[in-house]
Amino acid sequence: MKVDPTGEDIRRFRDEDDGGPVVMLNLVRFAGEEGRAPYAQYSKKVLPFLGGVGATILYAGACSTALVAPDGHDWDALLVVRYPSRTAFLEMVGNPAYQEITELRTKGLEAAVLQATTPWA
Repeated sequence: MKVDPTGEDIRRFRDEDDGGPVVMLNLVRFAGEEGRAPYAQYSKKVLPFLGGVGATILYAGACSTALVAPDGHDWDALLVVRYPSRTAFLEMVGNPAYQEITELRTKGLEAAVLQATTPWA
């Protein structure tokens, strides 16, 4: 399973921009115990980039018992991050300094879901 968005994923995300805030659901499965350390480093290093674009971590925690889920839906952690806009998210991921730390995320993960959400009316 891929853990990083492709150029096509980014284009689709950008093209669906309604100008409002976006909340990103992050589900992550570490690449074994050895994946936890690089992901922890990434988690610390990403904080200034989040703050720089006005993003807020709404929730971060370890996953526990799945009561209803498809087979293989076993995640180690969940993060929910609110960005003021899709443009803000794209500004962050397009920042060359941010791109230098993404290898830690990639190295630390076996699988991931990065799902954009928008508020219901």
